[in-house]
Amino acid sequence: QVQLAESGGGLVHPGDSLRLSCVASGRTFTNYRMGWFRQAPGKERDFVAAVDWTRGITYYADSVKGRFTISRDSAKKTLYLQMNSLNSEDTAVYSCAAGWNSGIYTYSATEAYNHWGQGTQVTVSP
Repeated sequence: QVQLAESGGGLVHPGDSLRLSCVASGRTFTNYRMGWFRQAPGKERDFVAAVDWTRGITYYADSVKGRFTISRDSAKKTLYLQMNSLNSEDTAVYSCAAGWNSGIYTYSATEAYNHWGQGTQVTVSP
């Protein structure tokens, strides 16, 4: 049973930084992909970033490219999301996700992931 637990969210001002963490447990993640998604109130869940757990190749949504960095620590089974230059449009619940790297779905598709964390709230406000 895969379990994902996020932490690191909070209330910050525009221009600030935050680092989210997601601790994974329950199995090894060879040939898995892991990603971050976010959902703002009244909106659909959006892809933020993902990483091929084995090869370390990263993928980003255009809206966060250059500001966010996804990384992983394989030994700690922990996924990170470093978020810089935050703005109000980044306000959302951020969830991490894991899924088998089958190659059927793109990294940005929610269908590519079958394990989800509970989420952590990030609020960017003046």
